[in-house]
Amino acid sequence: MQGDPEVIEFLNEQLTAELTAINQYFLHAKMQENFGWPKLAKHTRAESFDEMKHAEILTDRILFLDGLPNYQRLFHVRIGQTVTEMFQADRQVEVEAIDRLKRGVEVMRAKGDITSANIFESILEDEESHIDYLDTQLDLVEKLGEPLYLAQLIEQPDS
Repeated sequence: MQGDPEVIEFLNEQLTAELTAINQYFLHAKMQENFGWPKLAKHTRAESFDEMKHAEILTDRILFLDGLPNYQRLFHVRIGQTVTEMFQADRQVEVEAIDRLKRGVEVMRAKGDITSANIFESILEDEESHIDYLDTQLDLVEKLGEPLYLAQLIEQPDS
């Protein structure tokens, strides 16, 4: 099925964002694991996998519309050095995604591509959930301070 070029471009732009987020979240998860924060690393890794699912859905839709998914492009990967910087960097990715998804839904609906709009709305719901989690964590870090916040994330190895 031949898709609208503007819709395909929005789908590809969001695909680029998802591929970037996969890398950013995965590296943050590996860093968190290395820093001894396994609980946080597990959650961040799951977020990376969520973004991978989004990338798969977008890829399928682009191909269905006879477009070519662009896997060669990435946005800037923002890597934090502290837990606060990681959360802030990840939050920025989500803020940008939410704006892009909302704009995309409007364009897709105006062009009559309800299925693509529904896909964007589903991804939007997930991204709003991600940003809610990040806002909560940033609020906790602010209230508790990084050392106390991180103390909750440390697990002792089994003896």
